[in-house]
Amino acid sequence: MTPFRQRNPIIIGVVSLLAIAGLLFVAYRADSLPVIGAGKEYSAVFSESAGLRAGDEVLIAGVKVGKVTGVKLHNVAVLVTFRAKGADIGDRSSASIQIKTLLGSKFLAIDPAGEHELSADTPIPLERTAAPYDVVEAFNALTNQVDQLDTTALANGLRTIATTFRDTPDAVRTSLDGLSRLSVTIASRNDQIAHLLNNTNKVSGVLAARNGDITAILSDGSKLLEELRAREDAISRLLDGTRRLSEQLRGLVRDNQGQIGPTLRELDRLTDTLQRNQENLVAGIRRLGPFITLFNNTLGNGRWFDSYLDGLLPQPIGAGR
Repeated sequence: MTPFRQRNPIIIGVVSLLAIAGLLFVAYRADSLPVIGAGKEYSAVFSESAGLRAGDEVLIAGVKVGKVTGVKLHNVAVLVTFRAKGADIGDRSSASIQIKTLLGSKFLAIDPAGEHELSADTPIPLERTAAPYDVVEAFNALTNQVDQLDTTALANGLRTIATTFRDTPDAVRTSLDGLSRLSVTIASRNDQIAHLLNNTNKVSGVLAARNGDITAILSDGSKLLEELRAREDAISRLLDGTRRLSEQLRGLVRDNQGQIGPTLRELDRLTDTLQRNQENLVAGIRRLGPFITLFNNTLGNGRWFDSYLDGLLPQPIGAGR
């Protein structure tokens, strides 16, 4: 057998590159693999896509089981394909597109039902699917449509209608006069309305750019509420213990009020005495230091006291002569 070092390095390099390319392809297409992939593929027919996109989550009872793989037209409806792993989706299952965040992110919710498994070739029919009304998209569309209105032409048209129906009954004429005044008001506020709509578009853009941050804030707030809910019993026990301690302290003070009062008065007099003699105490403590230093020297020559006392005995008579 030829040693590895003596083999053709070109062949070895080509085989290595092919192996790396194969591994990268397997990693890129891992979701399509039968064992480690994202699960079996299903489909559902909706009346509209409602902003659902490929890559959005697929949830069953709030648990992620897969993701949407495609959204495309199917006759006059929309065909949504998705994969689900570890879930039993029956032939009577229903599906709905739900709003995930306040900024319009969506997910596909599946409600499994049925005795037999749903076939990959048989999509969930239109009568068992539901699409939400997207308020964000509707508001953006309204903004674009209103921004394109010619308010001056609208005001002239309404004014012309009011003039034409001037001789109609009072009720109709009053309504048209009010409509005319409304058109004049709209025309006079044309610049302000355009500025408002422009700012609305800017706000929508900022919110869309901060979608991840807002989602994180909402998620953190939910975690905080869950933690407070988990700590509810501990907080309740702490408050109950504090209340009982307060009652015990109140009873202790009430039962020993006769002893506590004189004790506090004596403590007050002691504090007053110490305060009046503060200077003497400070001077005594200051002078105690040198005395302690000299007194310690009496033990410095061994296991005995070595000291000298002057004037302890009287001087003998005639000793000084």
